[in-house]
Amino acid sequence: MLAKGVATEAGANFINISMSSISSKWSGEGEKCIKAVFSLASKNAPSIIFVDEVDSMLGRRENPEEHQAMRRLKNEFMLNWDGLRTKDTERVLVLAATHRPFDLDEAVIRRLPHRLMVNLPDAPNREKILKVILANEDLVQDVDLESVASMTDGYSGSDLKNLCATAAYRPIRDILEKEKKEQAAASAGGRPPPALSSSADLRPLNMDDFRYSSH
Repeated sequence: MLAKGVATEAGANFINISMSSISSKWSGEGEKCIKAVFSLASKNAPSIIFVDEVDSMLGRRENPEEHQAMRRLKNEFMLNWDGLRTKDTERVLVLAATHRPFDLDEAVIRRLPHRLMVNLPDAPNREKILKVILANEDLVQDVDLESVASMTDGYSGSDLKNLCATAAYRPIRDILEKEKKEQAAASAGGRPPPALSSSADLRPLNMDDFRYSSH
């Protein structure tokens, strides 16, 4: 999301590549894909080439178990990358993201002069993230997102999304348990089973749902 934001602010074309998108079982095809990516970026400049989880593609080359084809891919990527750096007028930027920066090859680290540590969101930013995730959810009036943000210290954006998904499941579980009891009672009394609930019967989310989900 940060990389896309950079591309948007810069008015640049965004090219997202991954190991699966450029690797091939055919010898030499991966190198051709890398060349094509850099050629496309140059033709559509200004552009940003973004490599997510870059350690999977450009990790250390000292590993003796690494396949020779993988080393050729890395070398091809860095050769094309160097080609960009030698042209002063080239408006192509390579951005990369990783959770394991120490696993990167030293040659890659040298080519990345600016490194940014993206920390976990603080309480005010967690509240903003929750507002975005819950924008279309039905909440009771006493739901205080500031309180939810304060009880989720150390949560990432992904953790907050999972928290909201878990909280949103509780009203569904309540309906399922209610239906189960009603059907059991109808069966015991020899009555026809009651009609199944619809989405309109879902109760809004409350603070207890978030408290339960955060534990």
